[in-house]
Amino acid sequence: MQTIGFDRYASIFFALIGFTFLIESRKIADSAYGSDVGPNVFPFLLGLILILLSVKLFFETLNSDKKRKSPEKLEIKRFLIIFAMSVFYAAFLETLGYIISTFLFLFISFQAMEKGSLIKNVTISALFSICVYFLFVELLKGSLPGLPVWFN
Repeated sequence: MQTIGFDRYASIFFALIGFTFLIESRKIADSAYGSDVGPNVFPFLLGLILILLSVKLFFETLNSDKKRKSPEKLEIKRFLIIFAMSVFYAAFLETLGYIISTFLFLFISFQAMEKGSLIKNVTISALFSICVYFLFVELLKGSLPGLPVWFN
């Protein structure tokens, strides 16, 4: 039952991080120059989603105490790959632009979770990156880092 305890503590930890996102996003200016959507929207929504997912995980672990018979092993390697990609994503978002950095983050994370479905992972990563970029920039009139200068 090692993972159940870990999941509970992780859900509480991530709920606190999500709450911090909510609080800190309120301190960011409401609108950016030339944008209808302010820079506080994404951190606020990410914090809210993180809290909701954490609550879901917490209640799932409460209900799974009775159902689990054998302990599951922790996937440390997968966690470290996705964590490293998160750090890479944050570090190179401005340099590589939203589309390329998001594509790389999603593709490598998907490959870490499910090896072998290369075409499916490339397709989903590319479509998500491009669609979110154009929906946010064109429809919501927001601003995201575009393609890098050397790409143009």
